[in-house]
Amino acid sequence: MKRILLAVTAAAAVACSDAFKPTTENVLGDYNLRTFETTDTSGTIDWVQRGGTMTISLGPFGVTTGHMFMPGAAEGGGDFDQLLIGDWTLTGNTITFDMPAVDTFVRDMPWTVTENKLSGDHTFSGTRIRVVLTK
Repeated sequence: MKRILLAVTAAAAVACSDAFKPTTENVLGDYNLRTFETTDTSGTIDWVQRGGTMTISLGPFGVTTGHMFMPGAAEGGGDFDQLLIGDWTLTGNTITFDMPAVDTFVRDMPWTVTENKLSGDHTFSGTRIRVVLTK
């Protein structure tokens, strides 16, 4: 019985050692919008279904570029169209963005890094924003 327990423990340790560990080098790349939903008291909006797009590139030296377009999402019902230019920082499995000229949720919420994916889920003034970007 001890041998079986040791074998299972060793197998679990090996499986865990293969888990993705984010580094500055392995998170670099271009990410594209997979899902984007906002939920408030009036319901949930699927921005991808409405034609929304978002790209963000994590470049070397912490530089980021990208673009977000959300039809009908601007104040007054116009289209929201914004360049996403700034810096990014990786701490553990979290990326934060600093985009001084851009006032969007992108810089105001932490982004969780998993293999080939960035995910954000945060509530601002009663509106929950859930976004997934994939490489």
